Amino acid sequence: MKVTLLGSGTSTGVPRINGDWGACDPNEPKNRRTRVAIMVENDAGSRLLVDTPPDLREQFLRCGIDSIDGVFWTHDHADHCHGIDDLRALRYGRSGPLPGYGVEETVRRLKSRFSYVFAGEHGYPTIVKLEVLDKLRLFAGFTVEWCVMPHGPAKSTGFRFGCDGKSIGYATDFCEITPGMIDLFKGVDVLVCDCLRREEHPTHANLAMALELGKRCNVRKLVLTHLDKSMDYRTLSAEVPKGVVVGYDGLEVTP
Repeated sequence: MKVTLLGSGTSTGVPRINGDWGACDPNEPKNRRTRVAIMVENDAGSRLLVDTPPDLREQFLRCGIDSIDGVFWTHDHADHCHGIDDLRALRYGRSGPLPGYGVEETVRRLKSRFSYVFAGEHGYPTIVKLEVLDKLRLFAGFTVEWCVMPHGPAKSTGFRFGCDGKSIGYATDFCEITPGMIDLFKGVDVLVCDCLRREEHPTHANLAMALELGKRCNVRKLVLTHLDKSMDYRTLSAEVPKGVVVGYDGLEVTP
């Protein structure tokens, strides 16, 4: 198995659109962050995409990705779904739409906002067949487990994917550690985890919370993502303990 961080930045990316790098060194390439998404792959070549951020086309081109087997959404916030139209190019040459999954509320919201993606329009085919996660346990050679996580007034979905005795977890956009999260991520080989900044935040995990989740779950390798402009790559890398990796766009991690 392998997980690729397609993007590692917060909702505005780094730098912000006005060129604001904050505390991040603009001369460090790993500080240039697009919006978060991951790709999980296995040795058989199956690929699962988690989220469709606005930078998806750029991310796929950079990583040389031209096909996926399915897409999973954590939630419907703009930085996690507004690149959904870029899935059109992955629909070309397929006999049917791409499989897509989310919890019931995410499915409802996505269908309301992007109806043409899921039902076709004006002669264009359906791009994604979107279904509720409830009964999904196996997909494209992976085991799939999930839980709902608090994200301020909203909810996000955490995922755990397994294959050949290895596991990769993804916990982005959460602001509290719940018993369900501990159960889901316990003993995971790699956990890619929300880590917006050092200070507390009402809707996101900060550095202390990310480290706590990794410790409580006995994670073998913790990878920090969803980093804002206060999180300089080199400074943060020197600060985190052994077994913790500061994520960056294009990073590949194997269990």
